[in-house]
Amino acid sequence: MNQNAMEKSGSSVSSILGDIQDSRLLYAKGAVFLLLGVFATILLAIQVPQLSVLLLHAISIWAFARAYYFAFYVIQHYVDPSFRFSGLVAFVRYAASSKSENS
Repeated sequence: MNQNAMEKSGSSVSSILGDIQDSRLLYAKGAVFLLLGVFATILLAIQVPQLSVLLLHAISIWAFARAYYFAFYVIQHYVDPSFRFSGLVAFVRYAASSKSENS
């Protein structure tokens, strides 16, 4: 089913596929992300074998992980417990609507 057909039928990819609920698949998905990150870091270290580049890479990974944690855990548990984020786009919309309400 193409995107236009899904829009006309009112369904989306997420509603067709659903959420992953099997814990084994969730762990496998996490392992795939971890392996991709390790593989990308190894390739970067091979292509640009400079300590400063690897240090900046590590800092960027740490900073993005903290930003992701802030967007989902901190906001949901400490700022607005009633709001459930479904992704980064939902967080941006929430943040934009919060700014406009505070203005």
